[in-house]
Amino acid sequence: MISKPSLSLLALSVAFALPAHADEGMWMPSQLPELAKPLRNAGFEGNPASLADVTQPPLSAVVRAGGGTGSFVSEDGLVLTNHHVAYGVIQYNSKPDRNLIDDGFIAADRAAELPANPDFRVLVTVGFDKVTDTVLKGAAGKQGREYFDAVDRASKDIVAECEKEAGMRCGVANMYYGTDFYRIKQLELRDIRLVYAPPRAIGNYGDEIDNFMWPRHTGDFTLLRAYVGKHGQPAAYSPDNVPYRAPAHLRIAKDGPQAGDFAMLAGYPGITYRHRTAAEFDEQVNWKLPAQVEVLNQLIDVVEAADKKNAADKTLYAAQLQSLKNSAKRYAGELEGLRRSDAVRVRAEDERGMLAATASSERRDINALQASLAEASAVRERELLLGLFGSQTQLMRSALTLERLRVESAKPDAQRESNYQARDHAMLEGMLKQVQRRYSPEVEKALLTALLTRYQQLPEAQRIPEFDTAFGRTPAELAKVLDSLYAKTSLGEESQRLSRFQAARIGKAFAADPLTDLAAKLIPAQLRIEHERKTREGEQLRLRPAYMRALFAWRKQQGRALYPDANGTLRISYGKVDGFSPRDGVVYTPVTTVAGIVEKNTGQIPFDAPKPLLDAIAQGDFTGTADPALKTQTVNFLTNLDTTGGNSGSPVLNARAELIGLNFDSNWESVSASWMFDPRYKRAVHVDTRYIRWLMDKVYPAPHLLKEMGVGAK
Repeated sequence: MISKPSLSLLALSVAFALPAHADEGMWMPSQLPELAKPLRNAGFEGNPASLADVTQPPLSAVVRAGGGTGSFVSEDGLVLTNHHVAYGVIQYNSKPDRNLIDDGFIAADRAAELPANPDFRVLVTVGFDKVTDTVLKGAAGKQGREYFDAVDRASKDIVAECEKEAGMRCGVANMYYGTDFYRIKQLELRDIRLVYAPPRAIGNYGDEIDNFMWPRHTGDFTLLRAYVGKHGQPAAYSPDNVPYRAPAHLRIAKDGPQAGDFAMLAGYPGITYRHRTAAEFDEQVNWKLPAQVEVLNQLIDVVEAADKKNAADKTLYAAQLQSLKNSAKRYAGELEGLRRSDAVRVRAEDERGMLAATASSERRDINALQASLAEASAVRERELLLGLFGSQTQLMRSALTLERLRVESAKPDAQRESNYQARDHAMLEGMLKQVQRRYSPEVEKALLTALLTRYQQLPEAQRIPEFDTAFGRTPAELAKVLDSLYAKTSLGEESQRLSRFQAARIGKAFAADPLTDLAAKLIPAQLRIEHERKTREGEQLRLRPAYMRALFAWRKQQGRALYPDANGTLRISYGKVDGFSPRDGVVYTPVTTVAGIVEKNTGQIPFDAPKPLLDAIAQGDFTGTADPALKTQTVNFLTNLDTTGGNSGSPVLNARAELIGLNFDSNWESVSASWMFDPRYKRAVHVDTRYIRWLMDKVYPAPHLLKEMGVGAK
């Protein structure tokens, strides 16, 4: 039988073995010194030890930007990220008579830079410390909800102490599923401004037709700038604020990637599930992904139908529609990829081998974990719909948020639910302020009708009495309720939302409104469901380390390392510029050029390349940015880097740690990599920084910005 490894060995498992595939792994920076030999063998010319400290260059230049990643490219707080990561910022500043989405935007100077939506943040990581003993000390001997609460309470105490320092946003990250915990300390920059955005027909060239596809020809980039108060502290937007002095910024390479070149990526991948159980793999493939694709496609149809009726709604829902489409296509690709890789069978066989080599004492906890997961599966349909009910609406989400904040504010701050503590007030207020720029009553009613009609069809065991009372049991009753709610509510006005926010933050009762009155009836049900969920999650948090210990020992026996699943913390992956063969007889080269833009161009959305771009391509002036071998302008390139959602906007670096690209997508065949890494197909898609430089020089010129980034004319 495999012996039980110590937890410290689990966290440092890199030392014992290399991964099965040299390019697999989203590594914690602290693990990189132990990968010095394979890093150098792969072509890295720097010192691997320099990658271990998130507070030193080059990693101190890599930031969390909105829901993705960005990087400082000048000392004056200039942030380079994806067009789609900043899409909400662009949409927030767009109006029917000033459509920055379609037309793009270039700030002539810093005074012309436009404030982002109030809830957009850039986070600069300034600390990463192990706190496992502190987090788990109070959980010893506890189970279920008590275990969850003990970990939660300890984590909140750590965060509260960390955030005594002004301007900091802190968190506790769970590594290896409850085995290790780390305190993440980040400077929270709240005044972010739009600096440069290409037109939609460059930043989103190909849209959903090309999404996750190769070859790509998309200029998916945007420049933002972070500002702080006059004394250098993070502050809300003010015209008196000054550019943030970045701790480091990336140097943009003058040359570009060639096939076989070393490449490295640093970013904030959202979440992966590669170390989940075989039962979870099975549920993902055989229920969750098909269900998500179905319901998201329905919501897409709802929004697109509304867009055809009202041009204003098209602008209001542009960012949400883009997000829905991206998610639906991603889930479809994930499903196809997991089936292609036979993931359910492969994971089941792997787990059987692991369990056969695991001591019976460990298997008892693993069996208990499986039982808890089965309990969660019994309410999975309801959980999916309730999640969308809150996330895909504006006024309904506002009402629920306000009522939950009012309830939580009656408690001492340390006992409040995460996301409703005093530290969260600025973010909540920012969310409430931007509602009217993303909301139409008719579209919201249509979205709710789609979701709640599905809810009404759930089996009785998954129904919630409060929801049945509130929305009725039939479509006719639902329609009547929604019409009445949205005809009478005043929450569509910013002043009405913010006045209730001020009341909610001190636990005071609201002025009457149909939506907040409804929320007061629904929140008790949500709290009850949340208690059941946390009880299960507490058990899983207690039991998963046994599964991880068994998996660690099994991987060691196989000669493989066990890097932690991604969880929104800074990670590094490395590999090379590389094409691939998706199927028999088809070979993809790793670089595309502007010739492909012309080949795809139809003059119709989404292949409606702007005239200035087509003219510049025809002129053929690529001086300073052309690929020397291809003798033309490159656009996108492929690597075999290990990435997932959240890596959008991540800087791609060469062997000298210079910026050569900007990650923005994965190929269709590898979307399933969040669950299973398949080296045959896993590729990441990047914008070549030479294309960005060319666009900013010859097509939509911004010489002042190129000069600031160190790549302009001398």
